[in-house]
Amino acid sequence: MKGRENSFYNRFVKRVIDIICSFMAIVFLSIIYLPICVVIKCTSKGPIFFKQKRVGKDKNYFNILKFRTMRVDTPKDCPTHLLKNPDQYITKVGKFLRKTSLDELPQIFNIFKGDMSVIGPRPALWNQDDLIAERDEYNINSLKPGLTGWAQINGRDELPIPIKVQMDKVYYDKLSFWFDVKCLFVTVVSVFKHDGVVEGGTGQMTQKKLMKR
Repeated sequence: MKGRENSFYNRFVKRVIDIICSFMAIVFLSIIYLPICVVIKCTSKGPIFFKQKRVGKDKNYFNILKFRTMRVDTPKDCPTHLLKNPDQYITKVGKFLRKTSLDELPQIFNIFKGDMSVIGPRPALWNQDDLIAERDEYNINSLKPGLTGWAQINGRDELPIPIKVQMDKVYYDKLSFWFDVKCLFVTVVSVFKHDGVVEGGTGQMTQKKLMKR
């Protein structure tokens, strides 16, 4: 059976939409890039941007871009929610950027370049072998990773890996223009509500809690 990754929408239409949306975002949001860059540079040591190796389509690696929100001595390649005491590493400006999701804005350039899509499974860290392996079981790694996706709006950092993969599978099975529109709309609502952001290793969403959503 023809996989969702080979559909006309996913192979062609989705890429055109990504290019148009990311270009418009680069132009219209450029007015806030400069103030963020200045504040980051003036309030903590280190680069403005944070690069990290992530797993892309067909498990090819790429460097994801974010505004730096943590100190330069933060343990590398460790998800923030797994740090024992993340508050000691997150900068004051970083807390605001993460809470408002503004730290994700540079990924617009990843989308324009073609490393990512607006909607899709969030890209795994290169060393998240358990997540990568479980995604392989459902062919999820064949999809281009996204800025946001079904798992992001259904728990985000709170989701244990098995449930996150099930949410990714839902996205794979329902991949279409209208489902992407739904994901984008709910994402905007979630950002304003600050849903699912966990900065420590103690909070994870349970299956029972997820089913209530």
